[in-house]
Amino acid sequence: MLVLTRKLGESIAIDDHIKIVVVQIKGKQVRLGIKAPKETKIHREEVYKAIQEQNQEASKADLDTISSLSDELYKKK
Repeated sequence: MLVLTRKLGESIAIDDHIKIVVVQIKGKQVRLGIKAPKETKIHREEVYKAIQEQNQEASKADLDTISSLSDELYKKK
């Protein structure tokens, strides 16, 4: 892990497209501003983990359910 020290108003550049700026320091909290292309997905870690868990659950559909859905699709054609 790379650890950097930054002061208020200073920034960190990631590649040519992402810039992280220290916007505010208040007690034990640091507020960061992130400038990145719109297509870049940025989440707090706890939100990212929740998304990953939901994606894993969604991918665990049982074969009986998939088979019955497939049967229903073929009946409609």
